[in-house]
Amino acid sequence: MKRITLLGSTGSIGKNSLDVISRFPDQFKAQYLSANDNVDLLAEQAKRFKPRGVAIANENLEPQLREKLRGESIEILAGKDALCEIARRSDTDFVIGGMVGFSGLKPTIEALKAGKDVGLANKETLVVAGEIVTNLSKEFGGKLLPIDSEHSAIFQCLVGEKTERIGKIILTASGGPFRTLPKEKFSEITVERALNHPNWKMGKKITIDSATLMNKGLEVIEAKWLFGVAIEQIEVVVHPQSIVHSMVEFCDGSIKAQLGTPDMKIPIQYALTYPDRFEADYPRIDWKTLSRLDFETPDTDRFRCLALAFESIKAGGSYPCVLNAANEVAVELFLNGKISFVKIPELIEQALEEHTFSGELTIESLIEHDAETRQSVYEKVALAVSN
Repeated sequence: MKRITLLGSTGSIGKNSLDVISRFPDQFKAQYLSANDNVDLLAEQAKRFKPRGVAIANENLEPQLREKLRGESIEILAGKDALCEIARRSDTDFVIGGMVGFSGLKPTIEALKAGKDVGLANKETLVVAGEIVTNLSKEFGGKLLPIDSEHSAIFQCLVGEKTERIGKIILTASGGPFRTLPKEKFSEITVERALNHPNWKMGKKITIDSATLMNKGLEVIEAKWLFGVAIEQIEVVVHPQSIVHSMVEFCDGSIKAQLGTPDMKIPIQYALTYPDRFEADYPRIDWKTLSRLDFETPDTDRFRCLALAFESIKAGGSYPCVLNAANEVAVELFLNGKISFVKIPELIEQALEEHTFSGELTIESLIEHDAETRQSVYEKVALAVSN
């Protein structure tokens, strides 16, 4: 029985993970669940899966959670440190990092320091602190197993292969809802339209990132650290059907690709069962109706965020941290109606231009860079509104 701590159980990754866990009750146990502030769903999940404990990051909601779980023999923890606590506990075997954004960094680090295997869906962790995180994995022996569909695809393509034989990693992108929309129309994009992804059902933040192609930029940085390749070895292609999840080209010109329906439960299950595969009844590709697979070069003029991601990792040091922080704030402001869609890459680029490079990174310094960038972006928008 593999005991699982699920960081972010009420989000898209969390709900899909619990679906997978429920299919294999003799193999997996949801040991700890956590949420930021979705008390109702967390309590509902706790009553169904009977974990040993639950953690709510927003400590102000602890009384409400205790009331909802009255009579249940479930430990209740609250506050940001509670997530780190359940990530490192000795009575859990596997940690799923399903949280969105920078907030997933510290719990992931605690899990790795405790020698846990981590199923990583929180790409921002590697974007911000890739070298630190991968070094911790090596030092303490916990494996980093990708849950993102693209990185799971690459991981599967590399089974039985030598890393030094990689010629190129090819990440596929759906292109999002605005793949064919002319740039001059971007100023008309509404939040509702941006949240209408053509292929995937995801949380709001990652859906907006997919619309700007920043999601693919973050995945480029994540791939560099996960697979130990140079940034020049990573290429992005737009694949509107989202059937080919990613590819690896080897030194002899051979290419392996992993294909499947766009369903996050498949890569989640692979991470949980690796190196085995368990039988499952997820939807299959219908080859009779799939008439074509298209591939295009991404337009980095219309989708500037992808280019900014490449630029930040080439610059290295603290720049990816700044990229991520500025993007998180810009997406939040767009979702709240404070800025337009076209303002997202502008704010990120300004933050990168104004940042002073730092190459000696610690978790503490990354937290400082993150906080400073967020404050700067918020102030810029507030100043623009006041003027």
